[in-house]
Amino acid sequence: MTSDCTPSPSSQHIFRESLFSDQVVAITGGGSGIGLCTAIEFAKLGAKVAICGRTAEKLETARNEIATHSRLERTFAQTCDIREANQVDAFVDATIETLGHIDILFNNAGGQFPAPAQNISPNGFAAVVKNNLCGTFNMTAVVANKSMIPNKRGCIVNMIANIYRGFPGMAHTGAARAGVENLTMSLSVEWARFNIKVNAIAPGIITSSGTARYPKEILEMAIAGCPAKRPGTIDEVAASILFLASPAAQYITGTTLRVDGGHALRGDPFPI
Repeated sequence: MTSDCTPSPSSQHIFRESLFSDQVVAITGGGSGIGLCTAIEFAKLGAKVAICGRTAEKLETARNEIATHSRLERTFAQTCDIREANQVDAFVDATIETLGHIDILFNNAGGQFPAPAQNISPNGFAAVVKNNLCGTFNMTAVVANKSMIPNKRGCIVNMIANIYRGFPGMAHTGAARAGVENLTMSLSVEWARFNIKVNAIAPGIITSSGTARYPKEILEMAIAGCPAKRPGTIDEVAASILFLASPAAQYITGTTLRVDGGHALRGDPFPI
């Protein structure tokens, strides 16, 4: 397996190659899609990279791919279900032991499924909230307490979604991601005194391993409603995350960067 990441202008033409030298980036859901592409881009710019996910084989393949842009000893991978606090603790401890500290955290892991609200069971709703909202908090709190707050520095980027006019067709993830956006704003204020900036990224329809699971006709209708009239790419999302983690965004905190071709202003995320 290789990533879908194509060479992005972020690493080739905008940011210097050593921009993230000696910084350690932790990425949840780093075995594929946006997570893996972002990990590769950070590695190209000099960062040490730690990834986690739930599938060991996928993570090992991803780690080897990231290492082709860096060195194997500058990468780390470990299975971790972000819903489980003990597993989050173990991943963060192992990352710090292996790579020294964590400077940047990209909370990318999550999951959902398209469904009308009346067809979502209480267990299904709770599972998505536990993964997308509680899992994000679990990882964020542990990384902050074990590395960023003691070191008085850090950057956190949280994955959300196009939730600005509700999320009909995916009410469960709309509720969870809205919670993550509010958490982002709250933590940005609380942790500013520790020199930690906290922002969110809100992709629109992105061609990735995640959207590949959705029905083709739904995606086509959603893309037709996007002002840009095309889906975004995972390297375009990765470039935006690099910006938020860079010194160019050092005075940006508590905000959400939409990477959606104007979709939030015009089109429905998923037509009913």
